[in-house]
Amino acid sequence: MKPNIRVGYGYDVHALAEGVDFWIGGIKVPHTHGAYGHSDADVLIHVICDALLGAANMRDIGFHFSDKDPQYKGIDSKILLKRVVDLLDEAGFGIVNVDTTVCLQQPKLSPYIEPMKTKLAEVMGLPVEDVSVKATTTEKLGFVGKEEGVAAHAVVLIYRK
Repeated sequence: MKPNIRVGYGYDVHALAEGVDFWIGGIKVPHTHGAYGHSDADVLIHVICDALLGAANMRDIGFHFSDKDPQYKGIDSKILLKRVVDLLDEAGFGIVNVDTTVCLQQPKLSPYIEPMKTKLAEVMGLPVEDVSVKATTTEKLGFVGKEEGVAAHAVVLIYRK
C-alpha cells in the first residue's frame, strides 16, 4: 500500500532594491534594501507556497496568484500562504512540517529566525516546532553574495487526511 505522504520543494529569488521594505518570513526586517516584486516580495513565504502547492500537485504560486493580476499588487504574502493552506485543506491535505533556508549576505537574519518561525507557524496553523527557518550566506559569491538579491529554498512534507 502506498503511503499517504508527499514531499514538495520550492525555490525563489528576488532582487534587492534600496528604500524598499524587507519582508521575509512574515516579518519586516530593518535594512537599507528590501526585496522587490509584485507582492510584498516575501521570498521565504513564496517558496513555502510553491513547495506546498507542488507537494499537492496543484501547480505553483504564479498559477494561483498571477503577477499580472492587479489584486495581488503589494499584497501581504501571509494572505497568500493562508490561501494556499486553505487550498490544501480543501483538497484533503494536511502539513506535517516545513524546512526552509534563506540565502542572504546582509542583513544577518539570526535575530529574526524565531519571530519568523512563530509567524509562519501561526499562519499555517502549525506548532512552531514543525517550522524550520535557517539562514546562510553565499560567501560573497553570485548575486546573493554581491547583495543584489535574496534566494530561498523550502522542503515540505504533507499527508492526505
